Amino acid sequence: MRITTAYGVKSTADGVSEGIDLTGKRAVVTGGASGIGLETARTLAHRGASVTLAVRDTERGLEAAAEIGHGVEVRPLELTDHASIAAFAADWDGPLHLLINNAGVMALPSLTPDPRGWEFQFATNHLGHFSLTTRLHRSLAAAGGARVVSLSSSAHLFSPVVFDDINFKFRPYDATLAYAQSKTAVNLFAVAATARWRDDGITVNAVNPGAIATPLQRHVGGKLATPADLQKTTEQGASTSVLLAVSPQLEGIGGRYFNDNQEAVPTDQRPADVEELVRSVAPYSLDPDNAERIWTISAAALRLD
Repeated sequence: MRITTAYGVKSTADGVSEGIDLTGKRAVVTGGASGIGLETARTLAHRGASVTLAVRDTERGLEAAAEIGHGVEVRPLELTDHASIAAFAADWDGPLHLLINNAGVMALPSLTPDPRGWEFQFATNHLGHFSLTTRLHRSLAAAGGARVVSLSSSAHLFSPVVFDDINFKFRPYDATLAYAQSKTAVNLFAVAATARWRDDGITVNAVNPGAIATPLQRHVGGKLATPADLQKTTEQGASTSVLLAVSPQLEGIGGRYFNDNQEAVPTDQRPADVEELVRSVAPYSLDPDNAERIWTISAAALRLD
């Protein structure tokens, strides 16, 4: 059954978490030093959670932690450096209740490989978070009812994962398609991880935060193509992530894709209308067989069991 909630496109992170006490919960937010990551971290901390900002720029992270002012800590994390990811996971002690896979890159203007040769958007948006989440599995399981929220995008509707050419070896590089398939992979990870880890009490969901002006748009001139009436503030953009992380209504729910605080509607073709686009999900991005395939490829790429 499709999940619907009382919240919508203009709801804020503070609004969807009103009355929820997160005292005693521990949370990690990747990319939590700016944009909707910062707003997500702020809201979780204000609700009582102990929040760790996992960031590439620790100086900026410390500034963000000071701005939040609720005992937030900062740890370094570079999502394309798997030694960095391994060190972060190895240093984590005890349970982890909430993992918000928020960091990402978009629309790199030219084909850029990570140190292992993977296309950089796929490496950052999917592989880095895949590595982090799987390495933190024991801590998530120890929490009893842990939730993982991974940021996706309506851009996933523009491309499935092209399994035979993820790294654009045989087709011309296209920044939009590269970003799109990386976000499709995010959706598929939610399906595969929930199927594997449900007995551990871990659920994983993907969310489209919507159109928000953040540093993510730096490679496209800082401009949003979405009509002004559909754009969001950072407080509104963080709401769906926070809802998935804390709402009692979402307890035990995993392997799904949400936007505007609602579970998305499957579509059999790419929507031509922007309003339909932002509330839709491509079935190929939630397909269990595709999910298993992306898990197998990702585990092999990272040499994980």
